[in-house]
Amino acid sequence: MSATVAKPKIFVVIYSMYGHIKTLSEAIVKGLKEEGVDATLYRVEETLPDSVLTKMYARKFDEIPVLAPEDLVKADGFLFGIPTRFGTPAAQVKTFWDATGKLWATGALVGKYAGVFTSTGGQHGGMETTIFTFLPHLAHHGIIYVPLGYQAPELHDQSEIIGGSPWGAGTIAGGDGSRKVSEKEIQIALTQGRTFAKTILKAHQ
Repeated sequence: MSATVAKPKIFVVIYSMYGHIKTLSEAIVKGLKEEGVDATLYRVEETLPDSVLTKMYARKFDEIPVLAPEDLVKADGFLFGIPTRFGTPAAQVKTFWDATGKLWATGALVGKYAGVFTSTGGQHGGMETTIFTFLPHLAHHGIIYVPLGYQAPELHDQSEIIGGSPWGAGTIAGGDGSRKVSEKEIQIALTQGRTFAKTILKAHQ
């Protein structure tokens, strides 16, 4: 009688200020689960005081549990949702990774898998550069980066402005966060979840 193989465990780890990354993450979690992996949504710790968040009309999304950096070891792979700040990841995400020094020193994350998705204020706000500048975190930990590629047909759509790239799903939030995530952007995120899950499942055969 063969032993039951445990499902790969994926953590979707986000920082979301207005909810755009959260919306994408929900589609990604759905895609992961559809392909048969264990997916859990977490957020990184907020670093801004409530008084500042209130003035920015931002949310903390307290319903999503905070992931401690040391708990990254519990997953087989990760998908990180990262909003853009001047074409680079938000400071909250950098603070999270700055706390992973002990994991780096012990090689605790070597060989795990990761993908990235993002949001920007405008169409040319740095979706690709945000992911580019995040990749060194993965490389220094020996984490294997899994791009989306052109698996989502929506990436070929020229009929409207659509966030995302072969590097990962994405959405355009507008400078004040007023633009909603489009259905096509949600579909790209869903495809990224499915594609990432298929990669992980191949590695765990």
